Amino acid sequence: MIKDKHLKTRLTVLLLCSLSALNVVAQTAALPKSAFFKTSDGISIHYLEAGSGKPIVFIPGWTMPAWIWQKQIDEFSKKYHVVAVDPRSQGESDKPSYGHLPETRARDYKELVDQLGLKHPVLIGWSMGCGELIKYVEQFGTGNVGGIVLVDGYLTDKPSDLFVPLSAWMNQLQTDRQKQTEGFVRSMYKKPQTEEYLKRVIDASAQTPADTAALLIYNMIAVKDFLPGLNILGDAKSKTPVLFAYQPETQQTADYLKMKLGDKLRLEIFEGDGHALFVDDPEKFNHVLESFLQTAWSSH
Repeated sequence: MIKDKHLKTRLTVLLLCSLSALNVVAQTAALPKSAFFKTSDGISIHYLEAGSGKPIVFIPGWTMPAWIWQKQIDEFSKKYHVVAVDPRSQGESDKPSYGHLPETRARDYKELVDQLGLKHPVLIGWSMGCGELIKYVEQFGTGNVGGIVLVDGYLTDKPSDLFVPLSAWMNQLQTDRQKQTEGFVRSMYKKPQTEEYLKRVIDASAQTPADTAALLIYNMIAVKDFLPGLNILGDAKSKTPVLFAYQPETQQTADYLKMKLGDKLRLEIFEGDGHALFVDDPEKFNHVLESFLQTAWSSH
């Protein structure tokens, strides 16, 4: 009898532990799967996908891979359908010698949304991805957009102001790619990152061919007018909210967007963080994004 009693107790404890473990697993992020799709011009685009529920699409900046958003993929895939894309010529996507205009890359994202059947996704673009999302709105409207999140991008009515400092950068890209890449990647952060992580990002950035990398920068600063897309977002009929998360160096963009979008825009400043502010301060960024998601989807 004593042995049976102890056996029952042990079995009960094991059962409770198992149930507890299952509950923990249910609350953890889903492991992202790696997949590809073909664009209408025949380019293979790689993306990461995890979780289920309402959709979020993460777009990285210049030469960066989809997994730069790893801390967001881990967090938001617990209750949302998360997609992070390698833009053409970045990460594991094809690296063609054509198709690098912001409008073309925006079309790639729209075709990904359509391919996956995403309904009212919140589109999140970082750095170069900000301008690409404005071009997305200009070309395809906001009928199937839940919200727009712009992360520390450079949007201005005077893009030529960026050309002089970036022209030397484009030259260095083609003369000493390794030095330029290391300098750029390390400058993205103000909070300590491990050397292993930094080298991984540097290696990923260098996957984009140097000439293509230079062309991407040129195409970004050559955009003369973001007004068509901003006018669509700012229209009184638009239900698509916009968030701009930025650090002090991009205050000029925050002012410009506020002037164009007014109350449609939510601003969140990240003092003390670098350009990759969602990596430097993922807790704050994730909290801000979660709050915005609830607002965005409630408007549809």
